[in-house]
Amino acid sequence: MLAFSSCEPPATDPTSAEGPSDTLAPALAGDVRVRLMGANITSGNLQSYDPGEGIRIFQGTDPDVAMIQEFNYGSNSAADLRSFVDQAFGTSFSYCREGGAQIPNGVISRYPILNCFEWDDPRVTNRDFEVAVIDLPGSTNLWAISVHLLTSSSSERDLEAQSLVSFIQSNVPAGDWVAIGGDFNTDSTTESCLSRLSAVVTTSAPRPADRNGNTNTNAARAKPYDWLLVSSGLNALRTPTVIGASSFTNGLVADTRVYSPISEISPALAGDSGAVNMQHMGVIKDFMVSGGAVASVTVTSPNGGETWTAGSTHPITWTASGLANVKVEYTLNGSAWSVAASSVSASAGSFSWVVPSTTTSAAKVRVSDAAGSGVTDTSDGAFTISPQSSPAAVFLNEILANEPGSDINGELVELVNSGGSAADLSGWTISDSTAVRHTFPAGTSLGAGAAVVVFGGASGIPAGLTNAVAASTGALGLGNSGDSVILKNGSGTQVDATTYPSSLSSTDGVSMNRNPDGNSTGSWVLHTTLSTLSASPGKRVDGSDFGGGPPPPPPPPPGSISAETEPNDSSSTPNGPIGNGKAVTAAISTSTDQDWYRIPVKSAGTLSISVSIGGAADLDWYLSKESAPTTVLAQGFTTSNPETGSYAAAANTVYLLKVNGYLGATSGYTLTVTAPAATLDP
Repeated sequence: MLAFSSCEPPATDPTSAEGPSDTLAPALAGDVRVRLMGANITSGNLQSYDPGEGIRIFQGTDPDVAMIQEFNYGSNSAADLRSFVDQAFGTSFSYCREGGAQIPNGVISRYPILNCFEWDDPRVTNRDFEVAVIDLPGSTNLWAISVHLLTSSSSERDLEAQSLVSFIQSNVPAGDWVAIGGDFNTDSTTESCLSRLSAVVTTSAPRPADRNGNTNTNAARAKPYDWLLVSSGLNALRTPTVIGASSFTNGLVADTRVYSPISEISPALAGDSGAVNMQHMGVIKDFMVSGGAVASVTVTSPNGGETWTAGSTHPITWTASGLANVKVEYTLNGSAWSVAASSVSASAGSFSWVVPSTTTSAAKVRVSDAAGSGVTDTSDGAFTISPQSSPAAVFLNEILANEPGSDINGELVELVNSGGSAADLSGWTISDSTAVRHTFPAGTSLGAGAAVVVFGGASGIPAGLTNAVAASTGALGLGNSGDSVILKNGSGTQVDATTYPSSLSSTDGVSMNRNPDGNSTGSWVLHTTLSTLSASPGKRVDGSDFGGGPPPPPPPPPGSISAETEPNDSSSTPNGPIGNGKAVTAAISTSTDQDWYRIPVKSAGTLSISVSIGGAADLDWYLSKESAPTTVLAQGFTTSNPETGSYAAAANTVYLLKVNGYLGATSGYTLTVTAPAATLDP
């Protein structure tokens, strides 16, 4: 008989799960190590996991998929069973458990469970075969089957195996993998039930062993009660089981009494496998499966630091694999997103984008799977949208008709370009009321915001003034009792002109100037009404350069922090910056508290991260990019104190670090991040 059984999804987001730092997410490209475990490791008097020894063994050996027996804990309520899975495996694990059984079988998985079934064991009334169909990395599903055969006789076990083989042959697709794990209660490796099962799984040696080479698994370590058998396709992918610095070629029989060093499977204790009424030893095998070609996308431009002009056209570029079409979005403030293109061929790798007219220094782009799979990437850093360039606007700004003394070479006419673009002055002319006095040669350009001065003669140009030329006719011929100055472009069209009275040209050495200075609509006044200077050729009226002189240096970066301040409970409100080698004192004060920190990296280098915990609580940390705070790049979530780890950081990238308590733990702690001096400011 086949029946559906209960299946419980993960409790929370995987980034909050407890486990070693090499924990793998469910969808990774390339080879992925998958650890399977068969385990009847209850203890105490109730055939349950309440005493805790089995929980510690699961924590220390860290299986990805466990086929367990006697799946009892607490009151067996949904909340209690979830609590057991969260403690023993992690909050990102799902589980299946048969219903209505005294000593139920179950399957617990890091990877998504697609379906749960209960196959009838016709020889026993207090449990059945529990089946979970699991979406392993890659394209092949795993049918994980938890079994607990009878102790009564080998003939009964053979009949149970016969039923199980029939179920497998009738229900499992030919291309899928099978794993049968658990308590077979077999007295020898040659029992007929094993020969029967060889029709669907590999039962031959080699077999997992403990640190001393013993392959037996009952409490007395004298009989091969427990097995983990897989179909031939998966068996071909077996790889040594690696825990810490230890490697077990054929897999591991997990007996804490002989495991050394026991710290490799912490928090398991040396005496756990010898606990009162400990059933058996867990059996572990590792497999290296292909994660397949997983879809991905990476934004390549703009990726931070660019300056694009509003209204201009630029390509947004990316690399992608495994995607048909992508959606292109942008943000101008880092939070609100607008669609630039709802669907573009992913293989095109580029989208021509008209830059919005809003100026900002917080713009980013995001490229995502148009089908909504969640595959996405965002610019690593912000880029700038600068104001759209205005056209050139050249005008007369200063005129000196009454030169100092009697040297007419000192007469001058100053032009200013207040527009946003350079002006081509080729063929432009300056005239007085009598004749053309200067013609700008071909190729002459006046930059945006710049000034150029035409003097009557070269000897009139002050030393050091570089934006000045002598009149091409040898003189400007400006009258002291009044005259006109006319500016025309290369086509002969008048651009600007003024006729000045004697009141603006009768004072020796004092020029006339626009008021306001540099404004094409300003009125003409004596220079001395605007400043203490008599004239300011090529300069502003106060003697400064046009454009205000060189830009001021950027403000120094804010000082790094030495203590946490609330609120810093989300990726949008991080504390920071974190200084190189500078200890930050902080605390996880409630079961829901989490602390976020900002780490701005200047040049590529390795970040070494340490969270030193004050007491016995278990705190964990997770590193991500500011541009993708939900994608974990590195993590410290073992039970070690301090929690340490490292990550090869990229240049010009801001990272975020999250610290939280495992299963609601609270504690004070000290965070320290160290890196090469060029990588991180102190």
